[in-house]
Amino acid sequence: MFDYEMLRILWWGLMGVLLIAFALTDGYDLGVAALLPFVARTDAERRMVINSVGPTWEGNQVWFILGGGAIFAAWPFVYAVSFSGFYLAMFLVLAALILRPVGFKYRSKRPDAAWSSRWDWALFVGGFVPALVFGVAVGNVLSGAPFRLDSDLRAFFDGSFLGLFTPFTLLCGLLSVAMLVLHGSAWLAIKIEHGVVHARAKRFGTVAGILSVLLFAAGWAFVAFTDIGFRIVGEVDPFGPSNPLRTTSEIAAGAWLANYATYPWMLVAPVLGFGGALLALVGIHRRWEAAAFAGSSASAIGIIATVGLSMFPYILPSSIDMHSSLTVWNASSTPKTLGIMLFVTAIFLPLILAYTAWAYKVMFGRVTTQEVATNPDFY
Repeated sequence: MFDYEMLRILWWGLMGVLLIAFALTDGYDLGVAALLPFVARTDAERRMVINSVGPTWEGNQVWFILGGGAIFAAWPFVYAVSFSGFYLAMFLVLAALILRPVGFKYRSKRPDAAWSSRWDWALFVGGFVPALVFGVAVGNVLSGAPFRLDSDLRAFFDGSFLGLFTPFTLLCGLLSVAMLVLHGSAWLAIKIEHGVVHARAKRFGTVAGILSVLLFAAGWAFVAFTDIGFRIVGEVDPFGPSNPLRTTSEIAAGAWLANYATYPWMLVAPVLGFGGALLALVGIHRRWEAAAFAGSSASAIGIIATVGLSMFPYILPSSIDMHSSLTVWNASSTPKTLGIMLFVTAIFLPLILAYTAWAYKVMFGRVTTQEVATNPDFY
């Protein structure tokens, strides 16, 4: 039905869809967790904030698992290089994410304020650290990872854990935190009762929205005026075998912006990134809570899509070997694998979306401190 070129493009797009779905769903969970110690002061207030995401946070992690599985099956080179080279960063993320289920389940097991407070800070770590490290990882993808492939296509990572943290990657990490905190505050605005916690969430959301705009603009300038960017030298064969050594790249300042001149429609992504954050700020200021959440969602979609569209056809460029960069055309699985996966995805992805929509509909409504005090099923 689809040729090899189209299958590669479809799976590149599906990978982006899964990453965006993760940011839109589990993203507000991370944002709420990062806000928890600051927007809620009493135990009742913190339980209200926790239970605003309590019914959905586990299901939202499905998108994270699907994204990892899609990279493993559709882009094996990318999976091998990224999960081995960024091993310590991945371990840090997983360790932080493990704190979330433990924190949710254990914080109210003892009637001790110090006990609960420690688990609340554990939940904060479980929200803030992944949000930061995910952004730092994207920054490293944009600036190129220090890996190389030998003649047998074995990957060697020549960087270090501390080397992942540069001014540009930290900027990307802070943008990720601001984006998800804005999303989390917008979620709290529509999910918890009006009161002091609601007001605090809006204040933090305002700060996060302003920082999202400023940091996104700073990242755009960084990419435009420094030597962050890659381009392919020579002809590209979209139907060729998956062998990165057949591709030659070069570092070029402003190369990540070249696609916008070739395909002007791609400008929709950065416009959505800036416009969504501004809409969220207006929604927060005018008390249009649905508009604020729609704006934070649009901003997350736009920022993530900007990265993908700017880099196309690159997926993971190498900063040390111009013959090892991984692209849409040289790092995919076979046509048969991509075709079978596409068939399975066409069946199960609509089912997942339908179930998720149904679950959100059933659990729709605001959480109140009174409900937290009387409902035995709440955390």
